[in-house]
Amino acid sequence: MKNYLQNLGKSIMLPVSILPVASLLMGIGYWIDPAGLSGAGSNQVAIFLIQAGNAIFNNLPILFSVGIATGLSKDANGAAGLSGLVGYLIVTNLLSIDGLSVLLNMPADQVPMAFGATQNVFMAIIAGTVAATLYNRYSGTKLPTALAFFSGRRLIPILSAAAMLVISLVLFFVWPFAYDALVAFGTFISGLGAFGAGLYGFFNKLLIPTGLHHALNSVFWFDLIGINDIGNFWASEGVKGVTGMYQAGFFPIMMFGLPGAALAMYKNAESKAKKIAAGTMIAGAFASFFTGITEPLEFSFMFAAPGLYLVHAFLTGVSMFVAATFHWTAGFGFSAGLVDFALSLNVPIANQPFMLFVLGLVMFVVYYFVFDFAIQKFDFATPGRGDNAVTEAAITESEAETSADKKTVSSTNNSKYVQMAHVIYDAVGGQENIRSYYNCATRLRFELEDVDQVDQAKIKGLGVPGVNVLDKNHLHVIVGTDVQFVADEMRKIEA
Repeated sequence: MKNYLQNLGKSIMLPVSILPVASLLMGIGYWIDPAGLSGAGSNQVAIFLIQAGNAIFNNLPILFSVGIATGLSKDANGAAGLSGLVGYLIVTNLLSIDGLSVLLNMPADQVPMAFGATQNVFMAIIAGTVAATLYNRYSGTKLPTALAFFSGRRLIPILSAAAMLVISLVLFFVWPFAYDALVAFGTFISGLGAFGAGLYGFFNKLLIPTGLHHALNSVFWFDLIGINDIGNFWASEGVKGVTGMYQAGFFPIMMFGLPGAALAMYKNAESKAKKIAAGTMIAGAFASFFTGITEPLEFSFMFAAPGLYLVHAFLTGVSMFVAATFHWTAGFGFSAGLVDFALSLNVPIANQPFMLFVLGLVMFVVYYFVFDFAIQKFDFATPGRGDNAVTEAAITESEAETSADKKTVSSTNNSKYVQMAHVIYDAVGGQENIRSYYNCATRLRFELEDVDQVDQAKIKGLGVPGVNVLDKNHLHVIVGTDVQFVADEMRKIEA
């Protein structure tokens, strides 16, 4: 189950990666004319850009159904994505108020309210998962000659449609109860106001090691139970100072808090490893501040110093609580970095967003001194300390071994990724030990025959932010935001 949820989290990154485009369009549109979407605007360019961005947010479930089906399929084939879309369209049309009104021959206002909320990410996840499962199992099926045209991948949309008919029948009875439970959960958290936002921030960070934070995010960021914090923010809908409360508190942490932690970890690195630690910390801090991608930094101390990571989760909750208490709001389409912050400034519903900068400066100081104190007091093995004190000599030695390896290729513009791919591939045991692997935003996630066969020292010799052993069969290698290029080179090794 955990492995499936991790895979789901990976596949969700595909549709989520589209959101920066929407936020860019809407941010520029609002910057030109803040009244562009309300009907009071007069600038046609602003209205054009805002409506274009809003088209993406309004159709997030469709993007999720395609993205999840594609991401979960064994070879990321478009046939799986098409099947996910087919499944989503079937279930949402059959279980819509209009559809059930005709089917049950009753007035639309007598159809249970729950069926007015079926066009959501939850239904998209079901449709995408079903389509990918069917694709992975039956995409190689060969039918008799008379039906040969529908063999293989062409069979999957048909099977997906049939499966979703059955699932729609089940959901007809289950969905009203499930919907009421989801609403109760969301209402419970949202009913806690600022404290609820703090709890969400705390658990968001605690779930990152497993990759399950995407599931929690879906409840609050998208229209799973009606909160839809991201969509409502960029559409400038809801209550000023409230819409965006499940996003705003992340900005002080990602833009300031974690860079403060990075400075503290660099300060406490051993002298022989200062240069290596500096490279890791500077790259991670820049990614966190500019784009809001925090995993390179978080994974650098998450498992080496779990107590420190618990402090980080707590401080994230504090930031979310403070921002929500004072109704300081801003929003993001991808993550809480400088780019999204700048784009959100002119969204009309943003409320005192520059106060998040003030809170951020406070968080920078708090993170720096708390991390500095904790590292020294408890001797945490952060980058550049203890077993993590990887010296330049060790790196040079690892590179020398790699250059002597028969699989090493000559230097090209892509040699960095080629080298990393070969070292990691060999270090995890190659074809004999790898069951499967894929990449998310910053990590290579391996399912292995035996994690004990992995040469972690060889991987760490590359200077990667971290290596995380989940259990005897699962390993994560934190590479950074360019992980896709390493994964692409690894696939070439297997070809």
